[in-house]
Amino acid sequence: MSAAALEEYCGSTFWNASYLEGNDPDLPVCFEQTVLVWIPLTFLWLSVPYHLVGLCKKAKVNSRHFSKLYIFKQFVMCLLLLAAVAALGVTLEEDFGQGRDPNAPKNTGVYYVNPVLYAVSWIVIMLCQEAVRRRGSVDSATLCLFWLLQILCHVFPFQTLLRAALKQGKVIDLPRFCLFYITFALEVCAFVLSAIADVPPEALERVKRNPEEGAAFLSRITFNWFNSMIFTGYKRPLVQEDMWDLNEADSTSYINRKFQSNMMIELAAAQKRQKKKRDKGRNNDNILPNGVSNGLGKGVSQDALVMEEMAKAKNKEKKKGKTKEDQEDYPSSWLIPSIYKTFKWVLIESAFFKLLQDLLAFVSPQILKMMIDFTQDKTRPIWEGYLYAVLLLVMAIFQSVFLQQYFQRCFVLGMKVRTAIMAAVYKKALVVSNDIRKESTVGETVNLISADAQRFNDVTNFIHLLWSCPLQIALAIIFLWFELGPSVLAGLAVMVLMAPLNGFLASKARKIQIDNMKYKDKRLKIMNEMLNGIKILKLFAWEPSFQNQVEELREEELKVLKKFAYLSSVATFIMTCAPALVSLATFATFVGVSPNNVLTAAKAFTSISLFNILRFPLAMLPMLIAAMVQTVVSKKRLEKFLGGEDLDSDVVQHDPSFKTAITISGGSFSWEQEAEPLLKNVSIEINSGKLVAVVGAVGSGKSSLISALLGEMHKKTGLINVQGSLAYVPQQAWIQNATLRDNILFGSAYEKGQFQQIIEACALGPDLELLAGGDLTEIGEKGINLSGGQKQRVSLARATYSEADIYLLDDPLSAVDAHVGQHLFDKVIGPKGLLKDKTRVLVTHAVSFLPFVDEIIVLKDGIVSEVGSYNSLRASKGAFAEFLDTYAKEQSNQDQSHRDGNDVEMIPDTEDTQIDSPLEDAISVTLKRENSIRRSQRGGSVRLRATSSVKEPKNEPIKGQRLIEKEAMESGQVKMSVFLQYVRAMGWGYTILVIFIYFIQNVAFIGQNLWLSDWTNDAIDYANMTYPAWKRDTRIWVFGVLGVAQGIFVFVATVFLANASVSASRILHSKLLNNILRVPMVFFDTTPTGRILNRFAKDIFTVDEAIPQSFRSWILCFLGVFGTIFVICLATPFFTIIIVPLAVIYYFVQRFYVATSRQLRRLDSVSRSPIYSHFGETVSGLSVIRAYGHQERFLNQNEKTVDENLKSVYPWIVSNRWVAIRLEFVGNLVVFFAALFAVISRNSLDSGMVGLSISYALNVTQTLNWLVRMTSELETNIVAVERVSEYAEIENEAQWITDTRPPEKWPEEGKLQFDNFKVRYRPELDLVLHGVTCFIDSKEKIGIVGRTGAGKSSLTNCLFRIIEAAEGRILIDGVDISSIGLHDLRSRLTIIPQDPVLFSGSLRMNLDPFNKFSDEEIWKVLELSHLKSFVFGLEEGLQYEVAEGGENLSVGQRQLLCLARALLRKSRILILDEATAAVDLETDDLIQTTIRKEFSHCTVLTIAHRLHTIMDSSRVMVLDAGKIVEFDSPSNLLDKHSHFYSMAKNAGITQTDVTVL
Repeated sequence: MSAAALEEYCGSTFWNASYLEGNDPDLPVCFEQTVLVWIPLTFLWLSVPYHLVGLCKKAKVNSRHFSKLYIFKQFVMCLLLLAAVAALGVTLEEDFGQGRDPNAPKNTGVYYVNPVLYAVSWIVIMLCQEAVRRRGSVDSATLCLFWLLQILCHVFPFQTLLRAALKQGKVIDLPRFCLFYITFALEVCAFVLSAIADVPPEALERVKRNPEEGAAFLSRITFNWFNSMIFTGYKRPLVQEDMWDLNEADSTSYINRKFQSNMMIELAAAQKRQKKKRDKGRNNDNILPNGVSNGLGKGVSQDALVMEEMAKAKNKEKKKGKTKEDQEDYPSSWLIPSIYKTFKWVLIESAFFKLLQDLLAFVSPQILKMMIDFTQDKTRPIWEGYLYAVLLLVMAIFQSVFLQQYFQRCFVLGMKVRTAIMAAVYKKALVVSNDIRKESTVGETVNLISADAQRFNDVTNFIHLLWSCPLQIALAIIFLWFELGPSVLAGLAVMVLMAPLNGFLASKARKIQIDNMKYKDKRLKIMNEMLNGIKILKLFAWEPSFQNQVEELREEELKVLKKFAYLSSVATFIMTCAPALVSLATFATFVGVSPNNVLTAAKAFTSISLFNILRFPLAMLPMLIAAMVQTVVSKKRLEKFLGGEDLDSDVVQHDPSFKTAITISGGSFSWEQEAEPLLKNVSIEINSGKLVAVVGAVGSGKSSLISALLGEMHKKTGLINVQGSLAYVPQQAWIQNATLRDNILFGSAYEKGQFQQIIEACALGPDLELLAGGDLTEIGEKGINLSGGQKQRVSLARATYSEADIYLLDDPLSAVDAHVGQHLFDKVIGPKGLLKDKTRVLVTHAVSFLPFVDEIIVLKDGIVSEVGSYNSLRASKGAFAEFLDTYAKEQSNQDQSHRDGNDVEMIPDTEDTQIDSPLEDAISVTLKRENSIRRSQRGGSVRLRATSSVKEPKNEPIKGQRLIEKEAMESGQVKMSVFLQYVRAMGWGYTILVIFIYFIQNVAFIGQNLWLSDWTNDAIDYANMTYPAWKRDTRIWVFGVLGVAQGIFVFVATVFLANASVSASRILHSKLLNNILRVPMVFFDTTPTGRILNRFAKDIFTVDEAIPQSFRSWILCFLGVFGTIFVICLATPFFTIIIVPLAVIYYFVQRFYVATSRQLRRLDSVSRSPIYSHFGETVSGLSVIRAYGHQERFLNQNEKTVDENLKSVYPWIVSNRWVAIRLEFVGNLVVFFAALFAVISRNSLDSGMVGLSISYALNVTQTLNWLVRMTSELETNIVAVERVSEYAEIENEAQWITDTRPPEKWPEEGKLQFDNFKVRYRPELDLVLHGVTCFIDSKEKIGIVGRTGAGKSSLTNCLFRIIEAAEGRILIDGVDISSIGLHDLRSRLTIIPQDPVLFSGSLRMNLDPFNKFSDEEIWKVLELSHLKSFVFGLEEGLQYEVAEGGENLSVGQRQLLCLARALLRKSRILILDEATAAVDLETDDLIQTTIRKEFSHCTVLTIAHRLHTIMDSSRVMVLDAGKIVEFDSPSNLLDKHSHFYSMAKNAGITQTDVTVL
């Protein structure tokens, strides 16, 4: 429409610029009646179709329920409709009414059209509101925005009418005047109502559990719905129970479903591509090299050469190809498309917000430019200035809203991507084939969900910067070009040159980082070993040697750390100088190019604002690219794992037509697809209800046979058919971190009677009595608080409870004592046991059970050599008879005793022979075993497990069910004392100096900007003159010098800070280490190693690297904010009035946020560990989970665990947005007031100061945000100091060396005297030894026996003062041991412990960590301990590196090394905690002989587990419940039918045995 047409339509002027001149501007009425009416209505009509579609659909909520709010909204609409009709009525009345003047002109079209337009619109809105109600939404964003627009557009006519009435002193058109104001009031009402959430009654419960669902539009964009969480978090530390439910779309199951469906499509396509590539490759390989011999003319020799060359090339190619194929032999390039397809809408939405925000960022500098021009030109009307101030505020608010919406979406997207990957990896892990599993350890697989998923999360947060950074850079350069022309290129050149310099520094830093990791790993490795072997360190008094080792590594690590800190100081120097140098280069070039170029305030400060915008994308791009590169590595790892092949589910058939329970015919099986079969041509049939034993030497394939039945192996040929459900007991019991009851129920319902029956049958009754919480006791990770035997029995109980049809039992009896084994066989497995009607396949070494089985399968080298009953096989004198001869000798003794003695005393083996190695599942164990068989079949004899093994429990019935106290999670505000502690560790002098230098740097920064503002005033001073060259040069020089000075100050301060923080790290670490080594043993028994190690790993890392970083950033941010406010106040002193209220708002927002955010962060890390441990547990128990068919249950469990974590991650993301939008609002107010006061005092201000104060203010929003971030981060990080000092202040054991020192050669005789000795493990527990009194003479050999829990180990612990006396005393050669230092005591006694503990390091270090002895002495003891030939045969000899935990030595060799340690010490008292099943008979014999010979002149105390070994003692001490019940020679005790007699009888020892000995 042309202006003329519009003027005719309105009957008045449409537009005239003169309206806006002068100090009293207004808009023409016609403009208000047309354009300002059409803008909001257009918006409304565009959004109507979306709402009206909803009316046609079925209602999601109870369509009969009308809320009060809804009724009220519709009522307001009716009133508006009436007003519109009334307006039309007034017009009609005026034009066609009875009393109208016929000559008066009629109303123009606008008076007819507008009321009709409004009436129709109000009716439409009523329909829209009904649609919103039916949809079940709480409000409508479009309607809310419409009302806002409508009110804003009506503000103009509002003031026009009012001003006209005031001017003329009366109202001219009263009816329309009244109707307009009534309508306006109703519109305001409608707007308020539209901003309130209308929650349908059926959603109330949901909204209580998740307030976001009930949040209205305004609450959603300002994150007001989150207030209640923030207040709760401020009042008290948040706990997991405070977390709200997740939105459906954020839950793991929903994300997983969506992701899996996309992933399947993409993966299938990728597999097709891969197959094509493979086939293509194969075809190429088959093409013969043509044209090789067509050079006949050149003679044969040439030809042969060509052939040879080609063959060589081909070989090379092959090699290359092979590595390449190895790398790429999996479907690739499908993960990113799957992620994109799953989350594309969120990506598009966030990109839209980012684009808006980026464009708006460039509007502020332009407004700033207009503002500066306005202050320079004093003739312009004042309202322009106010308009610019308001525009700055509005732009800033829009920017904040868009930015926060963008961040919210991106961070939630990152969280979802991480969740999708974690769920996919978990799902894959449940079905993955063994080939893939073998390629990665449990740790590496856990890494996929911790590190790699996290990396995707981090990159997704900032993925849009990939296009946004280049866009921002391009826009900034374009705008700068407009300001300064080609001179911009100079500044840009400086920026570009900085990039390679930064790149160089980064690559240097990476190298240093790698060194740092190397030392850190070494240090943690030693720490880990020390903590695992802490008992040995204490018993041998070896702590100082290991402390020195750690301290040395730590020094190396700190050296590297210092290097890194210096390097980052250089980087900081460059970063600080960069902005100054860039603006210097640009301005100097601009002024220098031509004398006509004068630097005005508008040019300078607009450019500086644009340079500030430029800094961010330039800094981010290299970081983003580095992150992308890391993510590509993660992507490959994930694609390889997720694209790997699944376990073939068709290996085992379930065909009901077979007559037997299990059938294998002609089956050959291997662990890997390409490998040779391990089981060859196996054919077996097992009828249902039978008990079948599988026997054979080690490595004959018994466990593999069980795995084949489970479908875990690759089937080469043949078939397997299994009818019915399976239960499986693996050789190494797999125990979950849950209660004992849950471990047995394993997802089944709890039936009390059945449960009790199984507990009794599996001999778990006595154990439950020992466990404080009974069957509700929590079992630690990997069953840490159960002994090997108990784990195995729990595993058997789980199988029994599952009531399956077929039981596969892989040697479940090996880990338990003979009596317990017999009991389990009788009550559970055997012909009279609970499982008597089920099909059972039992792998066993125990010969004694074989006569009672229905059938025996004998395996030899993977082939079934014989099948038949016990008697028939014995008669046939085949492999089975051989097997019997090997095993039967050892067992005949016990068998005898089991047959005749019915008074077998049930001994629960609370803790027994198996050293808890990290649990691996049966498969990896079998795979490893297959490899190690060659080593362990020493001369054909099979290593034997000694049978009876009863060892002390650690006497610690801790009150309650928990073995391990929950880790104290710090809560609430970090105490000031912790900060002071860190500052003290850094040194006060350093700290004050650093802060002072940073302060001076800030002064230089402000000085530089004031100088610039002064420089720009030259443009006015020299307006019509030539600008003197000297003046120009001075300006440039001073500006440059101040810029570089800042860099130098920052550099110096950072170097000082680096030195200070390294010294703080040194002090804190050595305090921690020093104290941990002096802490009593009880602490290590009740604290998981991981928790202590975490202090040395994570917390020390935080102290080393994170705290100095956040400390520095915090100082810089704080001074930055301080400087900004100072400059604004300098420019406009009025601003001081505003500071206080803004500071108060800021302080409260920050305090509220930090309290909540810190706690949410903690909850996140606390709830994250269960995800990883559950995953690790699943991977190690895969074969069990698959055997029972519980994959679904574990998937659901994983989803629940991840959801629990997301419940704290999501609020954390929102809390960041909550605080950011509030702080940005404070920042926006700073900008607004800076601009406002500049307008007010424009007459007293020069334009340079205005530019300075506003460009400073524009930057403050970012800095304010950072300050809160940094405060929060510093508080979170400083917690590490608190945690480190917590462990550095634990109460110590007695002093290592005291003033009373024993004589040099003490103990010379080795007499021991216990005097009414009582002891308890901890003050609140009962006594373990009740007044032990006895005397042991020099050179006596004493055997100590007693059932589990009698106090045998406690006795030795007391000798070494591992636990201190509660009453009474122990004298050694007349010296009271409690009067001397611990090291004096412990270094004069010798113990050969039960578990041989070795440390990584040389063999020599393991024997003599203090280098006290000569090599000759060491070779001598090696000879005595039968190791000389072994060590002599090693290349490195004594310097042979022992692996962690002695992994590269056999258990027997480890035990002999412990013997060598004892021989080297030559002390007069030897304590022997007899090693049991860890050692085969051969080694055991060697040890016994050496001890008898070499320690004949010593007093020897032996804690016996096998009575055979102590029958030749001078006396035997029998302990029961902490008292000595018998103490006499073995022969006397056997005559008396004593306690000892019944024990001996159980072990099959008679009086004659003693006589023989």
